[in-house]
Amino acid sequence: MKIIVTGSLGHISRPLTKELVQKGHAVTVISSNPDRQEEIEALGATAAIGMMEDVAFLAATFTGADIVYCMVPPALYTEPDRVKFYRSIGSNYVQAIQQAGVKRVIHLSSYGADLDKGTGLILGAHFVEVMLNELPGVAVTHMRPTYFYYNLFSFIGSIKAAGVMAANYGGDDKIVMVSPIDIAAAIAEEIELPATGHKIRYVASDSLTGHEIASIIGAAIGKPDLKWVVITDEQMRHAMESNGVPAKLAGDFIDMFASVRNGDLARDYHLHPPAVMGHVKLTDFVSEFAAAFNAK
Repeated sequence: MKIIVTGSLGHISRPLTKELVQKGHAVTVISSNPDRQEEIEALGATAAIGMMEDVAFLAATFTGADIVYCMVPPALYTEPDRVKFYRSIGSNYVQAIQQAGVKRVIHLSSYGADLDKGTGLILGAHFVEVMLNELPGVAVTHMRPTYFYYNLFSFIGSIKAAGVMAANYGGDDKIVMVSPIDIAAAIAEEIELPATGHKIRYVASDSLTGHEIASIIGAAIGKPDLKWVVITDEQMRHAMESNGVPAKLAGDFIDMFASVRNGDLARDYHLHPPAVMGHVKLTDFVSEFAAAFNAK
């Protein structure tokens, strides 16, 4: 099959591209960075260099594709109104899909995308799901991964400065986490399945409380007494803004993590959990965390 992969060679798109090429698919990887072209081609894929804001470029690249994998780039600090950015890129995808006549789309969404309020950054994924579902005659699979392991990198600063993992969620809260490698594997599996209307698939790798996470991370970085401390929303807002996070973006983060704390973000996930959890556990990821921690 001819498959378009967005997301350049990011955490998900790189392993996804490798697997699809190995399975014999004709893969085109979209990247805004010309420096990525040689690396993309070295994987056996075709590079399409252009901007996600360019609908004509997207439509031309999508034309003739059997499947398009759509994701919104993680341009957090260059786009402080992340929800607005999601809606803009989502609109571009919709126009390009229509113009190119694409009949099957796999969309990287998020757990919590079933909710239309109260989830901060995740609202963007909700709106893109709605847009794609309105495409006539297009089969759409929404991949809803849970909390990415690499979100834990944000705790390196508080561990070094205060000796704790501090956030407005966690502690006794159960956090369902996922590895990008497991997400890529799930997407590759979906591609091999028949297209059937609109479908939602949750992806997760591990589920632990904040305290359990702190214990595992602490052991890996030589701090066996490491604790996860739950702080208030206002304390977290102050900490984020003091570290240069724009106020709007900080508010969206706080709302998103508050929905982890109150259970809203994972409620639908628990009603429709994946049949099989991913292979990469926190105990596998923690060596990567330790390397990043020791490098700073």
